[in-house]
Amino acid sequence: MNNKTYTFHVNGMHCASCVVLTESELGELPGVSQVKASLAHHSVEVTGDFGDKSVEHIAHDLSEKIAPHGYTLTVEQQKHNAGWADFRIALPVALAFIAFFIILQKLGIVNLINASEVSYGTTFLVGLIASISTCMAVVGGLVLSMSANFAKEGDSIRPQILFHVGRLVSFFILGGVIGALGSAFQLGAAGTFIVGLIVAVVLLILGINLLDVFPWFKKLQPTLPSFVGKHIHGLKNMNHVLTPLIIGVATFFLPCGFTQSMQIYALTTGTFWSGAMTMFVFALGTLPVLALLSFSSLGIHKKAQSGVFFKTAGLVVIFFGILNLITSLVAAGVIPPFFNL
Repeated sequence: MNNKTYTFHVNGMHCASCVVLTESELGELPGVSQVKASLAHHSVEVTGDFGDKSVEHIAHDLSEKIAPHGYTLTVEQQKHNAGWADFRIALPVALAFIAFFIILQKLGIVNLINASEVSYGTTFLVGLIASISTCMAVVGGLVLSMSANFAKEGDSIRPQILFHVGRLVSFFILGGVIGALGSAFQLGAAGTFIVGLIVAVVLLILGINLLDVFPWFKKLQPTLPSFVGKHIHGLKNMNHVLTPLIIGVATFFLPCGFTQSMQIYALTTGTFWSGAMTMFVFALGTLPVLALLSFSSLGIHKKAQSGVFFKTAGLVVIFFGILNLITSLVAAGVIPPFFNL
C-alpha cells in the first residue's frame, strides 16, 4: 500500500461528539488506515491509499460519507460565519422562553430550580436541549446507523425499543451508582458548592459553543477521551440481537458535555435514588427527539441545521448556567438573594 496523509478542513464541526463521529465514519472507508480529527482546528488528518486521485477528489469522496451527518471536507479553510443576523430571531425567542419559565415559577405551577438543588424539571429541560444540540450528534448518528444495519435484516422496530430501554435503564442504574458514590465521598457544603460551580461553568461553555460565535472557545469544552466514543460508536456494526441494548447502555459514557454536567450534579445528590432519578429524567428529556430520529430515520442535522435554532438553544443554556451559578453562590452565602424566582 502507498499510504499518504492528507489534512482537510471540516465544516459543520461543533463539539467533541462531532470529532468522534467524523473519525468513526471516515475510519470505516476502504483504503483509510488512520483518522485524527481536531475540534480546536476544525480539521481532520486522513492517512490511506487513495491511488492517483487528486486532493480535491479525495475530499469529495470522503465528504460523501459524513455528509448525512452535516459535515463536509474542503482543502482550503473556509472563513467562519458567525451568523450574527440569526440573533434577530434567536434572541426574542430565547427571551420569550425564559420569560415563560419565570412566569411558571412565579405562579408556582412548576418548581424547576431552587437555591439548593437542580430539580427534575430543569434536568428534563437540559435533556431536551441536549437532544437537539450538536452534542447529541453522535447519539443520533448511532441511532441512524444502527437502524440501517438492522433494517437490512428486516427488523426495524425491536432494535429501536431495545436501544431506548437500555438507555433509560442504564441512566437510572448508573446515575444511582454515581449518587451513592457521592455519599461515600461526603462532599459537604463546600464540596457541593464547588461541584455546583463546575456544573454552571460547563453549561455556560456548552451554551456559548452552541452560539457558534467564538470558534476558539471550543477548546475549553470538557470531554471524555475520544477513544471511548470511538469504541462505543463501533458497536453499531455488530448485528447481535442484544447490540441495541448494549449501545443504549454505552451512551452513558459518550463525550457529551450535557451528560457530563448532569453526572457531576448526580454526584452531589449523595443518594442512590436521587442520583438515579436525576440521570433517568435527563435521559427521559432526550427521548422524544431520539425516538423521532430512530423511528422516522430523520437525520439530526437535516432537522436541526438552522443557525437560529442552535443560537436559541445556546442562549437558553447560558441562562440556565447563569441561574445555577447565582443560586449556588446564594446557597453558599457568597452573595445575597437579590432576586427570587
